[in-house]
Amino acid sequence: MPIRTQQEKPGLLVATVSGRVHYREFRPLWQESAEAIGGLGKIRILIVLDSFQGWEQSEGWGDTSFQEKYDPFIERIAIVGDSQWQDLVLAFAGKPFRTLPIQYFLPTQLAEARAWLG
Repeated sequence: MPIRTQQEKPGLLVATVSGRVHYREFRPLWQESAEAIGGLGKIRILIVLDSFQGWEQSEGWGDTSFQEKYDPFIERIAIVGDSQWQDLVLAFAGKPFRTLPIQYFLPTQLAEARAWLG
């Protein structure tokens, strides 16, 4: 499975994304985020790109309903991945259009990403 999620500690959801990802594979991440928000109120998300190869084409990528509903409850998103993906991933994550802080870190900066998340 291209996306593995785990709640590392209360309020910190970690998702490891690998391979080429299809829209439907994000659903478990959204579901786990919604459940964590329901239980804790606010969360932070760490996304680690591991052997990431991009996205499969599908019609669902334009759906922003999760963001519209849950962004007020996400305090920060840190994304860790190779430099070649930085611009595309930040655009894909909607950084220019979302009000929550989203920051990209290189794999050598994993500790800094965790520190930034608090």
